[in-house]
Amino acid sequence: MKEESAGGIVLMIAAAAALIVANSGLAGWYAGLLQTPVAVTIGGGGVEKSALLWINDGLMALFFLLVGLEVKREALTGQLSSWKQSSLPLFAALGGMVLPALVFTSINWGQSENMAGWAIPAATDIAFALGILALLGKRVPVALKALLLAIAVIDDIGAIVIIALFYTPGVETGMLIAAAIVFALLLLIGRARVGSRLPYILLGVALWYFVLKSGVHATLAGVALAMTIPVTSRGGEKMLEHMEHGLHPWVAFLVVPIFAFANAGVGLLDVEMAALIAPLPLGIALGLIVGKQLGIVGFAWIATRLGIANLPQGISWAQIWGLSLIAGIGFTMSLFIGNLAFASPEQIAAVKLGVLSGSLVSAVAGIAILRSASKATK
Repeated sequence: MKEESAGGIVLMIAAAAALIVANSGLAGWYAGLLQTPVAVTIGGGGVEKSALLWINDGLMALFFLLVGLEVKREALTGQLSSWKQSSLPLFAALGGMVLPALVFTSINWGQSENMAGWAIPAATDIAFALGILALLGKRVPVALKALLLAIAVIDDIGAIVIIALFYTPGVETGMLIAAAIVFALLLLIGRARVGSRLPYILLGVALWYFVLKSGVHATLAGVALAMTIPVTSRGGEKMLEHMEHGLHPWVAFLVVPIFAFANAGVGLLDVEMAALIAPLPLGIALGLIVGKQLGIVGFAWIATRLGIANLPQGISWAQIWGLSLIAGIGFTMSLFIGNLAFASPEQIAAVKLGVLSGSLVSAVAGIAILRSASKATK
């Protein structure tokens, strides 16, 4: 349970449970549970949403807070702290976002109702991907795991930017100004390196509320909060690192599995082949399976040929190919973006089909390639 990859295994169990429940006699209970209204009120104001939206808008803000903390740490002291370390994952991640989007767009060209989903296959699920690598054990060198983690972190940065720019339909100016004021206060206490968690928690909740009411997706408040957390407090505590480590088990073993259980359930009993090859699910699946391979391997090869980046020592191109397939496991972030892109139940069901099928094929193919590559390097 102490391994970072353990969260991916729990995530797989939660996704499998959702599929089982959605295709059993409990399907009605499952749908009703997700639509249960939940209200939190203080005085005359508050927030009322369905349980599903509380999970997607509320709990997932903690996921994005953890992502923000990881990104900040990697940028300051980790894989992204220098050009030498970050150049290869940067180019690979860029290709891994651009090519899947192009694959999706080419398949859905002329289907205007589907085009909002162009960013769905551009995402990589860190927890799921690391969980798959954990199944391979020592067959996967540490350098390859570090490269995958760096690519996934950069991918998350891209997803955050995409959500902010392309999936914010309208903005309530007054609430956005209030959010900006709260964020400024957080920056001040962060610059002062205040060591107490309480001001960050209270102002973070206020920031989440104002961002939610502003029309910008509320989960971005988690990223904004993370950017204000100091690396060390005035007392010398490694605050950023401790908060990341403290938050990780809650996100890995509670938040993300709950999200998976709430969003992965799709009825498969009556699904016909025609539904799988419809433009929307097919574009997502091929974006994850084909687009990720072409993008990551292609951009990494170009970067190395131009002398901009180098392969890590002991890593072969066959292993990079296997990594590109594992990066095609979009799951959590892909489902999240799908919920932002579409409102109709039919389209969301199609998104789930595309994400699940694309992620499954990518995982199985990636395992096969990496197993083969590990034998070839012995």
